[in-house]
Amino acid sequence: MTAAYRLDVVVPCYNEADVLPVTLPTVLAELRRLVASADNRLGAFRLLAVNDGSRDATWAVIERFASDNAEVEGIGLSRNCGHQLAMLAGLSHADADAVVTMDADLQDDIGTIERMLAAFENGADLALGVRIDRSSDQRRKRWTAQTYYRLLLALGVRIVPDHADFRLMSRRALAALLSHGEVNLFLRGLIPSLGFNVTLVPFVRNSRELGSSKYTLRKMFGLAIDGITSFSVVPLRLIAVLGLVLFGCTVLLSGLFLWLWLIRAGNFVPGWASIVLPMLMLGGVQLLSIGVLGEYIGKVYLETKRRPRFIVQETTFGEHR
Repeated sequence: MTAAYRLDVVVPCYNEADVLPVTLPTVLAELRRLVASADNRLGAFRLLAVNDGSRDATWAVIERFASDNAEVEGIGLSRNCGHQLAMLAGLSHADADAVVTMDADLQDDIGTIERMLAAFENGADLALGVRIDRSSDQRRKRWTAQTYYRLLLALGVRIVPDHADFRLMSRRALAALLSHGEVNLFLRGLIPSLGFNVTLVPFVRNSRELGSSKYTLRKMFGLAIDGITSFSVVPLRLIAVLGLVLFGCTVLLSGLFLWLWLIRAGNFVPGWASIVLPMLMLGGVQLLSIGVLGEYIGKVYLETKRRPRFIVQETTFGEHR
């Protein structure tokens, strides 16, 4: 690639009115520096701020910055759709040669964008930011994250450990991503599975200085379930294996209790073992199996309805003065 290229930067925002007055000028200053630098071929950029149905003044802040800065565009969703779909909304409006996605809290080291651009100029279609240090996380969060990545890998999900949503995508990688029409979106697993030329870009994640994390425990658990059920059928196969194992155990226990009854060993309450133990065992397995099956059936139900994944209520496109 020899000609100058354009870059879109997508930033999903949910209740970030306190953070954006710091984030947007910081990101704009870095991108303007990169355009002026002779070390790359970046010719122009656009910053797409996506308001994910915020309840505070986030949209007003985005509108103000869009009015004052020609490089900033705002996209307002009609309701809160969630982080992944808000990011997809921004990606759907991107039309540059490359696109970067990042969070609004400045925990993603924006200095890493320069190395992502270098990877792109060297032929990479995906430059994935990978955390190399989790010392800023609480011990519980660090343990749960590591356990989750191990679980996904064990279930056959193609995921890059310690890669969240800080990445660069080429135009053809973005086109491949947008060709997926699924409603239950898990970008952290879907994007690495696209293939193409991938470069891992290590970075140190900054501590959050302003605002608070919008990923509650419930949202994190939901994202974890989406990651497993969207990319792996191993849980369904485990149900079949578990059923087979329990059937074998039931046969062995039945034989054991029959043998003990025949030799009159022990003081057993007649009928207790043969009724209660199988009921407890099979009842628990049935509830677990129904829950796993229900999760997959629910995903199929949502996919078959083909409802729009997000609805854009308003934009600032063409409103610059």
